Formats: sequence, structure tokens, C-alpha cells
Amino acid sequence: MHWELVARDPARQAAFYRQLFNWAIGDGPLAPIAPGLGGPEPGPGGHLRQGEPRVVLYVQVRDLGASLDHARQLGATVTVEPFDVPGGPTVAGISDPEGNPVMLVQQ
Repeated sequence: MHWELVARDPARQAAFYRQLFNWAIGDGPLAPIAPGLGGPEPGPGGHLRQGEPRVVLYVQVRDLGASLDHARQLGATVTVEPFDVPGGPTVAGISDPEGNPVMLVQQ
């Protein structure tokens, strides 16, 4: 239905997610993040606000390897190397620049 990403430096985090996932992120103390690619459409939207970091995002990506490389270039740390979920997709984990866990899911 909805999610919230909390950040110490919302402007820096917004720039990271805009560049990594091409997310449209609005301005303001509750910066809206519109639903993106993936299913079921249109998918859950969310927002970003200031505070202590917390949340685990699962974000579907088109190319897991390329997304991991891009995340590293943007300051993320790979925390879980790609692996196949039995009967499911291939996933990998990163920590964003503030240490929030993000799981990337191969589309």
C-alpha cells in the first residue's frame, strides 16, 4: 500500500535513489515518491522524510548486475551477493549511502 524511507540527509538520499532507480521524487518534508516499474502495476508508492534510517526496500530491476555496479558507483555497499531464491527470482542486497538495506530483485 505505502512505504516510507527515513533519512538523516533527505536531499542526498533523494539524489541517490533518483540516479539509481530513476525515481521521480518530489520536494518538501514528506517528499512523495510515485509508484514505479514492476508488478503489480502501478506498484506501491512511498515517500522520503528526515529521521533515523529504517526500512527494507525490495526494488525490482531490469539488470541485476548493472544495477549493483551502478549502486556501487553511487556510494552503496553490496551486502548480499546475487543468489537465486528457490522457486523465485534472483536477488542481491545493498546498503544505501546512509546504511539502509535495499534488496534488488531481478525483473
